[in-house]
Amino acid sequence: MNRVQVNVIGAGLAGCECAYKLANAGIKVKLYEMKPVKKSEAHKSDDFAELVCSNSLKSENITNACGLLKKEMEILESLFIEAAYLARVNAGQALAVDRDKFSKYITDKIKSNKNIEIIYQEVENLEELDGISVIATGPLTSSKLMENISKLIGNESLYFYDAAAPIIEADSIDMNIAYEMDRYSNEDGGDYINLPMNKQEYLKFYNELINAKMANRHEFDNIKLFEGCMPIEEMAKRGEKTLVFGPLKPVGLDNPKTHEKNYAVVQLRPENSKKTMYNMVGFQTSLSFPEQKRVFSMIPGLENANFIRYGVMHKNTYINGGKLLDSNFCLKNNNNIYFAGQISGVEGYVESAASGLMVAVSIIERLKGNSIKFPDNTMLGSLANYISTENKNYQPMNANFGIIRPLELKIKDKKLKYEKLANIAIDSIEKLKKNLE
Repeated sequence: MNRVQVNVIGAGLAGCECAYKLANAGIKVKLYEMKPVKKSEAHKSDDFAELVCSNSLKSENITNACGLLKKEMEILESLFIEAAYLARVNAGQALAVDRDKFSKYITDKIKSNKNIEIIYQEVENLEELDGISVIATGPLTSSKLMENISKLIGNESLYFYDAAAPIIEADSIDMNIAYEMDRYSNEDGGDYINLPMNKQEYLKFYNELINAKMANRHEFDNIKLFEGCMPIEEMAKRGEKTLVFGPLKPVGLDNPKTHEKNYAVVQLRPENSKKTMYNMVGFQTSLSFPEQKRVFSMIPGLENANFIRYGVMHKNTYINGGKLLDSNFCLKNNNNIYFAGQISGVEGYVESAASGLMVAVSIIERLKGNSIKFPDNTMLGSLANYISTENKNYQPMNANFGIIRPLELKIKDKKLKYEKLANIAIDSIEKLKKNLE
């Protein structure tokens, strides 16, 4: 296989995961990346595998769908998982990372691999590339390449919009009001900073939020909002109590300073290992920057907040994988073109990297003369099955237990059910790994 070459377009999470796995199997990889020559509206860093939204990779618990997915990836020796544990910051039950350390680690790994040639340029025409190509350009694929992809797939491209939450300087948070506690911990101290609100404070904030001015959207006029990244102001417009049953729910966060139950609680999650920056959990937004400053500063404890980064809304592009892709993320009508990452129809950091891993494994086995199908009793296989199954309402999908093959025997207790499903999945992936060796 050392004479075979694969083109990987995009050095994001999926592209890096795919390129690294291929390279470690002895396959020569040309990794195309348009940064730093050209950046999308959401990218800031010159490093690869940049986390442009949250720094949280969700739960580590295998009874959580994303936790199980990470475990499966770890078994298959994922670079993404390796980097995440080396760059982790404390965030309760979630696996959160210092985004700069995370990206730098992956960048260094890619640059030091002798089988990877990095080409800093924007790919505009796929027909100019020889051999197998993996399109891992993410949800912010450049317009020129997207035009070329649209021609290739017959205009079967779709789109959605999602939003990123603001980041706040830690020293600007009023800790006389705020308190540190993880949900359900029942004791003072924890990784999250909590900002309590009584009913009067919440209603005042709520009314300003739903009437605040939006950013100048231009092409965002006709928005297709993705449920998984709904802007907080859009969520609030669904009803006065929507937020207190959603991102501002007070359950399990009774104020240890007052020993009172709160009407609503805003949670802040650490952005780096030194805890100098905090992300406003669930506060992805499309409000204008001045309005974010004005409205979010109404939250008790944030009156003098310094916003290191304001929330932004950006276009995310993906293809209709159910019509176009097989379960190996390969185009049904062109076996030299693969898609990986959010452009394929998976949603989320971990899911994107997972798709890159699956594409790499599929290509490796193909070049050996083998075929592979990831088991549908695993989270990896379930995602592969989802993106390759036709659905008239096809939308990007996160890892969840609703898409995995159900148990033959019904178990009413949810925790026991998920434990059983997780153990089956882990056993299945470990068997798959042995077969791949």
